[in-house]
Amino acid sequence: MTIETFLDVFMEGIYVILYTIAPTMLLSLAIGLLIGIFQAVTQINEQTISFVPKVLVVFLSLVIFGGWIFQKLMDYIADVMTYYMNLI
Repeated sequence: MTIETFLDVFMEGIYVILYTIAPTMLLSLAIGLLIGIFQAVTQINEQTISFVPKVLVVFLSLVIFGGWIFQKLMDYIADVMTYYMNLI
């Protein structure tokens, strides 16, 4: 395996990871922003208020997008294994 091949596989892995975590991270960011705006308007400065809704949103997004995330990761692993087997 050459360094170019390794870098290609590595870069594709980074893209797959970023692509699969994007829905969960964006939903968490949106909830955090909404709660932050609510806290600014009501002048409630409690740090723990945003924790529980974020955890629930992340959990629900993983339940909703879990199958899709798993499928994308399995496709990437299959591509890497297929490419590796063709080198042997």
